[in-house]
Amino acid sequence: MKRLPIISRLLILAVVIVVSIGVLLHWTRVQAPDSSHAPLELAAPPTGGDFTLDSAAGPVRLSDLRGQVVLIYFGYTSCPDICPTNLVYIANALRALQPAELERTRVLFISVDPERDDPSRLASYVGYFHPNILGLTGTPAQVAEVAKHYGAAYRRVDDTGSAMVYLIDHSAFTYVVDPSGRLVQTLGHASPPETILAAIRTAFGAEP
Repeated sequence: MKRLPIISRLLILAVVIVVSIGVLLHWTRVQAPDSSHAPLELAAPPTGGDFTLDSAAGPVRLSDLRGQVVLIYFGYTSCPDICPTNLVYIANALRALQPAELERTRVLFISVDPERDDPSRLASYVGYFHPNILGLTGTPAQVAEVAKHYGAAYRRVDDTGSAMVYLIDHSAFTYVVDPSGRLVQTLGHASPPETILAAIRTAFGAEP
């Protein structure tokens, strides 16, 4: 029987390895569901409100973004799964907007880990997802004050067995602010891009 060329055999081996890794990851999730990083519930009903925090380009004030739809999300750059999931969904929703809509839509990613997330680190992180996402931070007291207005919950959890040292458990809601600066909708964790897209367009439709 004729043997397969070495390139074909290597491709088959690569496919087998990738499939095996996928099966292993799936098995690990099934066998250890408690190891997942679960989001917290809201600490209080969100009311919204103006705030100023720091970006890599300087201070950003929410009221300076009037005329735009603003999505606000609280997370941190070392988040293992919850933040990347939501940011990918948000970025996909942004890519589905018409150019004129995209020009008037901004996302503010507010770090609940100001100890590690300086403005430069945040800019690098959010840049992987979409250019319309801005990373914001401040002092712990400033972040806590903003989080209080949006009902965002977070807490430090020590993880001394890893290089991370600690994780941040946090709520994972996306807040939709309309062009007048009013909080009009709160979307749950892992809301699909279609839901986010609809919320953005609804917020545009609420303009006076």
